[in-house]
Amino acid sequence: MSRQIALDNINLRATSRLAHTEYSLEYHKDYIRQKIGSEPSSVDALRNFYDYYGIDFLWRTDDGLHADWSRFGRSTDMGHAEYASDGSDMHASVTCPFKTEEEVWAFDAVAEYGLPDFDQQVEAYERIVQEARAAYPDQLSTGGYYKTIVSGAIQAFGWEMLLIGASNPDKMEKVLDSFFRFTLFHMKAWAKTSVEVIIQHDDFVWTSGAFMHPEYYRRVIIPRYAELWKPLHDAGKKVLFCSDGNFTEFAEDIVEAGADGLIFEPCNDFGYMAERFGQTTALVGSYVDCRDMTFGKWDKVKADMDRTFEAAKRCRGVIFAVGNHLPANVPDEMMDRYLEYLQGHWYR
Repeated sequence: MSRQIALDNINLRATSRLAHTEYSLEYHKDYIRQKIGSEPSSVDALRNFYDYYGIDFLWRTDDGLHADWSRFGRSTDMGHAEYASDGSDMHASVTCPFKTEEEVWAFDAVAEYGLPDFDQQVEAYERIVQEARAAYPDQLSTGGYYKTIVSGAIQAFGWEMLLIGASNPDKMEKVLDSFFRFTLFHMKAWAKTSVEVIIQHDDFVWTSGAFMHPEYYRRVIIPRYAELWKPLHDAGKKVLFCSDGNFTEFAEDIVEAGADGLIFEPCNDFGYMAERFGQTTALVGSYVDCRDMTFGKWDKVKADMDRTFEAAKRCRGVIFAVGNHLPANVPDEMMDRYLEYLQGHWYR
């Protein structure tokens, strides 16, 4: 596998094939044991499995030395449903500490959680970069930040209090600005490292699309993304924007704000993305839906792979992925058929 293939696709340079990534492969513990013959908890096993499964690109973010906000101030944990096959990732929700909209509107993320020493944060990020390169030399490991503006607000308030707070857009802008300032500190720190590619993750929409007025996104949120990316671009980094849900209506705004790539789920039409941005922007995704893989619909999976390969002909940079993850309940036979077909058709 080749980190260079990933870099070349992100940089829109001519390549012999599409790059490849997948999410949640680590949950396929029995499958990894079967293919690699060792325990999937070890770095060696994961490295060998990433090579086996044709992975060129590893999706990585890190929220810094103050990542656990519950240690520093008020935050909400909405819990986690069972995802791993053994249920080890399931945990209960934590009651939201915010009871009124006035408490939300008075909130400041920087004041609440504090920021670590800048040089220490840079050092910690650079250590992550070097460790990833040593552990996975054939994959491109990214830097990045997860709890960006809207995701940060979700983490702090939970959905209910976030939506209640958003009922007054003007008051909420000041609150969202505090998450922007918190994130900007980390973008400036990442800019000081040797990492080549940064993921800016922000789940700012739902599967159905925007949950606030579209112009609010364009006035309040997306211009702040542009500010986040200035220090990264000044340092020569590439920025890949990532969000769950359907952000098709904002894709052009995100690209105009400076995103070098878009990472998206299959609820966003890959063909539209390829037609509109294929010559200017790296695309990470496909038409393939993990639900079709889970329920053994190979004819549908194959057809969606073929549609992706066809659309990718219009693109200068593509990283093929099942954009809504490969959960642990995808059958092993489907995992095999998918990989075999992908590697037989990913050449340009």
